[in-house]
Amino acid sequence: MNNTNKGTVVITGTSTGLGRVTALLLAKQGYRVFAGVRTEKDAHSLKQAASGNLTPIIMDITKAEEIKSASEFVSLAVGDEGLFALINNAVVAVDGPLECIPIDDIRWNFEVNVIGQIAVTQAFLPMIRQAKGRIINISAICGRLALPYRSLLSASKFAIEAITDSLRMELSSSGIEVISILPGGIVTPEQANKVEASYQETLANMLPETKAIYGKNYKIYMQGAVEDNRSTGLPPEKVANTILEALEARKPKRQYFVTQSSWELRLYALYKRLVPHQYFYDNLYKDMQKGMGFD
Repeated sequence: MNNTNKGTVVITGTSTGLGRVTALLLAKQGYRVFAGVRTEKDAHSLKQAASGNLTPIIMDITKAEEIKSASEFVSLAVGDEGLFALINNAVVAVDGPLECIPIDDIRWNFEVNVIGQIAVTQAFLPMIRQAKGRIINISAICGRLALPYRSLLSASKFAIEAITDSLRMELSSSGIEVISILPGGIVTPEQANKVEASYQETLANMLPETKAIYGKNYKIYMQGAVEDNRSTGLPPEKVANTILEALEARKPKRQYFVTQSSWELRLYALYKRLVPHQYFYDNLYKDMQKGMGFD
């Protein structure tokens, strides 16, 4: 274990999945990590697993008072040193045909995935400016290539990409690097269970006429997403190592794409641009059906 203090990092959404893996990795690599969680139970679990300087902090990014309390706690801890990096990782996924998603769920999606990210950034920005540090926003491939039934996740990640680009320009005079990480689907069994339960509930709540329109393709698509989350997607360690690379690069890239192979994203983007829209999605479903043994 590296005991050298490389700087202080705040990361949101560390209870499970990518956030947890990243927080543990950075602490092990010698960073002083303040890891945002929503419950004391999650805080205890994370602290028990850590092998380094890691302090869990209770911070639900939709609650202004918790963001304020967390930022004040970190400010006292870092003093004049400031904050080397903020990693905006917390996310929710609200899936389904847009026609069927309750408006309150749509509001919640943007409250967590966009407004919460901005609120946290505003709160910690003075500390980042002190250190001439970095803001790393965890985006996604669907922030560049929108997909069916994940319109809200895609829309929020498109928004994060725009916010990241704007912040990069606005903060350049302060010496602050603003970076986005764009992974493909990540293997997280906990998320797979959530996605499966969510889409099954959505299917069950569809009116018969709506299910006749969307049911088959929605089920095929979401079963593919669950399979990605369970076994065929990116290991979270690969994405966490890319975040570490962005932290340690003397001149970091503006964007880091993380896919299973270097050509995957380029091929997908080219295919979507050149192939007619409906043909693209028809074949997307056919590929998923074959991959899951439906044909």
